[in-house]
Amino acid sequence: MRVLSGVQPTGVLHLGNYLGAVKQFVKLQDQAECYFSIVNLHAITIPQNPQVLMEKTRDVAAIYLAVGLDPKKATIFVQSQVKAHAEAAWLLQCVARVGELNRMIQFKEKGKGSDSAVAGLYTYPVLQAADILLYQATHVPVGDDQKQHLELTRDIAERFNRDYGEVFTVPAILVNEVGARIMALDNPEVKMSKSAESEYNYITLLDDPKKIEKKLKRAVTDSENVIRYDPETKPGISNLLVIYSQLADLSVRELEKKYEGVGYGRFKKDLIEVTVDTLTPIRERYHEIRSSEELDRILREGAERASGVAEQTLCRMKEAMGIL
Repeated sequence: MRVLSGVQPTGVLHLGNYLGAVKQFVKLQDQAECYFSIVNLHAITIPQNPQVLMEKTRDVAAIYLAVGLDPKKATIFVQSQVKAHAEAAWLLQCVARVGELNRMIQFKEKGKGSDSAVAGLYTYPVLQAADILLYQATHVPVGDDQKQHLELTRDIAERFNRDYGEVFTVPAILVNEVGARIMALDNPEVKMSKSAESEYNYITLLDDPKKIEKKLKRAVTDSENVIRYDPETKPGISNLLVIYSQLADLSVRELEKKYEGVGYGRFKKDLIEVTVDTLTPIRERYHEIRSSEELDRILREGAERASGVAEQTLCRMKEAMGIL
């Protein structure tokens, strides 16, 4: 079992990123050969401040380590430091079809139909396919919003194997069924997002206890004051139940029984405590490692290991396609 996944260095990682993906990474490093990337080439599909992008790339790497990823167990690297990604992406753009890219929902949402959207925003699902296929990943953990891109990756791999010979492993999609889609605190009808206009949409992994308390106290619920999981009619409290469940490793049903007959005030008080207890050691570890020489050493060694694997696949791709 070989796993590949990555996170964009845009904004600070939030609770939705952690519960939907990064927490799963920590478990997977004990079960498989893992490659976890900071996908900074994907970030530039939308204009970025260059200095900020460099800093945020290191921020994500430090958070990876702070949440418990171990560079002795998993390969942690920055996408741009492995040159094979950009080269493989071009080769795969010559395999992907325009019709497939036209159907990608994320391009429609982020591009908003504008003629000024950069071409990279249109083709970045192919770069994502290169990210995965270069490492012959057998499984890719993704959130709900990336499942369409994984289906495209599988289609591209199968087409390449059919037209040029068996080069790629066709990856399976690994979705965390509970916690894969954490909703916004201020509007539980939409997904939690680090690009949201209001900071009350999300809790970042680096928020201090007072900020966590303030955000959760303001989290939208309903007037019923009954703690029951019902996403259709009670999206706010259902979202908070999922967050609590994932942080405390308790089932939603267990939480419903625990808080039966208890109002939202007590429930939120306990959720604040659980959230603070989970995030405080992550925040402290992050600040320890963020400015250390250890971070750059880990990224340098990770890029060397990742390059060794990616270059092997790239050579096979070129040979299969007749590229000198």
